[in-house]
Amino acid sequence: MINYKLLKIREKLDKLDDKFLILIKKRTLLVNQVLKTKQHKKEIIDKKRIKKILSNIRKKSKKKKIDIKITNKIWKSMIQAFINYEFRNFKK
Repeated sequence: MINYKLLKIREKLDKLDDKFLILIKKRTLLVNQVLKTKQHKKEIIDKKRIKKILSNIRKKSKKKKIDIKITNKIWKSMIQAFINYEFRNFKK
């Protein structure tokens, strides 16, 4: 038996995923701009900036009543993915 309610919810999730992909593309373009300003590979990892980002996400998550464990894990993963991207694309 097909669960039509579940299918509808999954369709909404798929549409939301498409929006996430657009945002990831926009973020990648901004990261490319940042990468062009960096002169040395050691500049790629900015622990102070990472700490600030995670702190801001934690505060905003609490304010918006979003599970902070979810957002923290997503942002840590995204930050690491973009750090890896920067290392792969660093050309100086």
